[in-house]
Amino acid sequence: MRADPHHGGPPAPDTAAVAPRVLVVDDDAAFRALARELLELGGFDVVGEAGDGEQAVATCRRLRPGIVLLDIQLPDIDGFEVAALVARLREPPHVILVSSRDPSAYRTRLAASSACGFISKADLSADAVAGLVG
Repeated sequence: MRADPHHGGPPAPDTAAVAPRVLVVDDDAAFRALARELLELGGFDVVGEAGDGEQAVATCRRLRPGIVLLDIQLPDIDGFEVAALVARLREPPHVILVSSRDPSAYRTRLAASSACGFISKADLSADAVAGLVG
């Protein structure tokens, strides 16, 4: 709490919100950079990046982000498997799957996934992410 400069009474509550911590996972470094920029401009704290599924799981364990923006098509294990693995963590993050492909290509797997949603890479924005994680 900090002192309220307008009144001599008790300190005013600190209302500064903590920015949601995000891990961006994609094998395309240019997309990771774009996602970082969009999310940080929208008030998110991008705490890390990963270029494949194994690195994503290890980075989730180490950094404990609240949100993982996760590409479906990765060079080792796919995003659905990564989502399943991080869902088993003690404090699992919200996982948002992304792809440049149409979501209809993944309809059945998306429905069965532990992810909280899907965003097309073309539609990625901080508002879209915020809308999925509440």
